[in-house]
Amino acid sequence: MEDRNRITVLGIPIDRIGMREAIERVRAFLHSGDSHIIVTADSAGLVMAQRDGELRDIMRSADLVTADSAGVLLAAKLAGTPLPERVSGIDLAAEICRLCAESEQSIFFLGAGAGIADEAAKALRGKFPALRIAGTRDGFFEHDAPVVEQIRQSGAGALFAAMGIPKQEKWIARYAKDTGVAIAIGLGGSFDVFSGRVGRAPAWMRNHGLEWVYRLARNPMKMKKVAHLPVFALLTLAERLGLRRRAG
Repeated sequence: MEDRNRITVLGIPIDRIGMREAIERVRAFLHSGDSHIIVTADSAGLVMAQRDGELRDIMRSADLVTADSAGVLLAAKLAGTPLPERVSGIDLAAEICRLCAESEQSIFFLGAGAGIADEAAKALRGKFPALRIAGTRDGFFEHDAPVVEQIRQSGAGALFAAMGIPKQEKWIARYAKDTGVAIAIGLGGSFDVFSGRVGRAPAWMRNHGLEWVYRLARNPMKMKKVAHLPVFALLTLAERLGLRRRAG
């Protein structure tokens, strides 16, 4: 997209926009007749991109990259290039559902464990009654081609992929155009939340950048992802002090 106002955090360009502008961009994507990739970048994702060249290239070339963590917002502020607000994947996904319901476009839900994508889709249709569900499929499959064809045949306008970073971003980058969707976005564990199987942090925790504390308390298995936070802090500090060479 031309004339994008972006800042850079750890070598990854991030769109300098809030939720309202992000929604308008998604609306344009949906009616463009082309395929677009959306990335919601949190601290862990930016750390992973430092050592994963494929993920780094995907983030750099994505059509929309939003700041999806308090850490990214803080890093941008300390660099003197503040971002308007956090635009999380789960909140943006809900808005995409609303847009699709208004424009009579359908969404395909791909990922998570058995039955969870279907539960998430049904829950969101309950919130947006006009929402059309193109199809659902869990994230456990051996061959990509049949899945790509299933999505293409469904006529979906949007693809929600919840297979965890970086798997979901790489899958989307390889196959989004072949599926025929106008937008594709990776949503990590959002299907678990949409389905009601996992509760979301209270609003006050989200507003103060503490959602990760809630997630870790509810699911200690997320410690591996949380462990990226101190690494992110050290990398951004080193970048700020000019002690670190930017990743390729």
